[in-house]
Amino acid sequence: MFVMPSSLAGLAAPGESRAEAGTGGTTLAGPARGMLGGMTSSGLQRDELAAFLRTRRARLRPAEVGLPEGERRRTPGLRRQEVAQLAGMSIDYYIRLEQGRGPHPSRQVLASMARALMLSRDEREYLFRIAGENPPRTVGPSREVTPGLRHLLDAMTETPAYLVDAAYHVLAWNHLATYFVGDLAAVPDADRNMIRWTFRQPATDAHWTDADARCFVQSTVADLRAAYGRYPADPAIRELVTELLGTSPRFAQLWAEHDVEERRPMIKKVPHPRLGSLEFECRVLLVPETEQRLIVYVPEPGSPTQAVFRRIAERVAP
Repeated sequence: MFVMPSSLAGLAAPGESRAEAGTGGTTLAGPARGMLGGMTSSGLQRDELAAFLRTRRARLRPAEVGLPEGERRRTPGLRRQEVAQLAGMSIDYYIRLEQGRGPHPSRQVLASMARALMLSRDEREYLFRIAGENPPRTVGPSREVTPGLRHLLDAMTETPAYLVDAAYHVLAWNHLATYFVGDLAAVPDADRNMIRWTFRQPATDAHWTDADARCFVQSTVADLRAAYGRYPADPAIRELVTELLGTSPRFAQLWAEHDVEERRPMIKKVPHPRLGSLEFECRVLLVPETEQRLIVYVPEPGSPTQAVFRRIAERVAP
């Protein structure tokens, strides 16, 4: 279990993370155009691509992409010329793609349209596949916070919880988590990494003499080692490991052991400076589609710790 240094743990409630749009539905291809299902010899599914672009454009509001709302619109979503402008392409070319009669789009054009339409990772992959292209290789773990996870965090009013990526960079958190990780809205994004916080603690810190805390740290480093193997080209993971190898002998020793393991739940007893003695299960839940981890502090039902968490939740309830 990680507890934020006391200089940050006492700060106020956190800010919100912007959630990226989720995966939308698709539309079946219309009448064949040149080949069965509108697919060309190069694998381009013209009709499906056209329908997908239209539905993705229709769901966006101008304000979401930094454009003024302007006059009242007859149909929902962005205009075709606005998407073309955002993607840096000609309006005529984009119109032909939406009408299912455009040329085979290049990978550069596909990437530009994915950015303009604010596609999620799954949607980007789908866009490339229906255009007859292999999706770009994911070079690192996702840092997108989906709306579903954001809503889940907010709904856990009596349970401290926060979301981290594969490098243990904190992406989102709920109110109760601020009593353990602090108000991260006041912390620069680059410094919101719980592994870096842990190994910046001095060797004399009581954290290093607690058996449960040491076990938690060892398993965290082993999990980071597994992520390092899955994403060898990810700059965030490589930079974190390189930094800590040069600044923390304790991290270097653990890293040299080459332990690789998935996180398992642990029972924690924490003498909290503000809340008193707490005991809960620290459970790390893997989010498979993003390689993120949801870290949750689960007290035993009816326990004094649950009562403490409940009192805090009632105090801040609207």
